Amino acid sequence: MLGDRIGRKRTLAMTILLMAAATTLIGLLPTYAAIGVMAPILLSLIRCAQGFSAGGEYAGACAYLMEHAPSDKRAWYGSFIPVSTFSAFAAAAVVAYALEASLSAQAMGSWGWRLPFLIAAPLGLVGLYLRWKLDETPAFRAVTKEHAVAHSPLKETLRNHGAAICCLGAFVSLTALSFYMFTTYFATYLQVAGGLSRATALLVSLIALIFAAAICPLAGLYSDKVGRRRTMVTACALLIVAVYPSFLMASSGSFAASIVASCSWRLARYCVGWSLRPCSRKPSLPELATPHRLSPTTWRTPSSVVPHRWWLRG
Repeated sequence: MLGDRIGRKRTLAMTILLMAAATTLIGLLPTYAAIGVMAPILLSLIRCAQGFSAGGEYAGACAYLMEHAPSDKRAWYGSFIPVSTFSAFAAAAVVAYALEASLSAQAMGSWGWRLPFLIAAPLGLVGLYLRWKLDETPAFRAVTKEHAVAHSPLKETLRNHGAAICCLGAFVSLTALSFYMFTTYFATYLQVAGGLSRATALLVSLIALIFAAAICPLAGLYSDKVGRRRTMVTACALLIVAVYPSFLMASSGSFAASIVASCSWRLARYCVGWSLRPCSRKPSLPELATPHRLSPTTWRTPSSVVPHRWWLRG
């Protein structure tokens, strides 16, 4: 709603500032031994701020790109959103791998875990500067010039595009379930079922993330060429075909098989699915943000907790 009222540029500036501030605060948060029960309470509140900013971040970036993209290249433009996402994940994996390899378990548990969070402070300032230099989108400038900014964007979106939101939410549920299963659980599965060390599991994830970032623009070109409906079918078919072999290879304990498993799943879920999600048409921010936040929130915990408990019982 905020992006439809104050503009894409200001919204993106606000989300990066809030996200960087919340992440930095996690790195400065006192431990349970220092402040007791207030530590998890404060952590929960900060994580809520992170989630709020992440929702506006993704939806705002989608809207900003779509309002600049030619109608026949929306998937190509939209594919660079997951490219930046996977590149950031890969950078985070590099930092985690470096800390894991260079610090002892005691140092990591004492102060090392704070370092990745504190890096968010300078990165946030750089991101804020870059976004403040952006131009507002032509579509929003035209709406502002005509004084046609919606008084209640969410209400109008639900009334006019409720069916589209439900359809997008269903598709996002599929991709969200697989996303959190293979970002929050797959590395654990490589360690528990495959017997890999934590550092090796992180290295597997890093290689797969780099692969995903490289292949996303090709998936965007594919979506622009064959259309969104066929892209949806392709994404769902690849997910069905890839899931069982991926877990089977991951449990083998082989480093090479684990890489193939992780890359094949990311090809199915990330590249095709993410290249499609932002590009169906030029949307409003509430239309994008509603399914993109509710569906992932619904599946985030079940996707990691349920399979892990099922594996332990087996």
